[in-house]
Amino acid sequence: MISKELIKGTLRSIILRLLLQHERMYGYEITREVSELTGGKINLTFAALYPVLHKLEADGYVVTETENVSNRIRKYYALTTDGKKESARKVEEFHEFLKTMEHLFKPVGR
Repeated sequence: MISKELIKGTLRSIILRLLLQHERMYGYEITREVSELTGGKINLTFAALYPVLHKLEADGYVVTETENVSNRIRKYYALTTDGKKESARKVEEFHEFLKTMEHLFKPVGR
């Protein structure tokens, strides 16, 4: 299991990346996809997910659409044009972060 602190710092990037890969997703679908893609190492809670989705919507990166599915209202999230740009930027930023962390955590020579 990966610590909540590490997940919290990357949650926005994870959500943006998933929404870029899929036309639209609903909350439970996002949590399930993250769990499947990580082999259960990351299990998002709704308490962690929805504040980030709401912030992305407030920032203009995500739009919502509701749909009635089996007499239940389901809210779908999709990226705006700016959201797609932000997703690409966050992916690039994350790759740079990984390179930096690899450099910092190189084994120390003896």
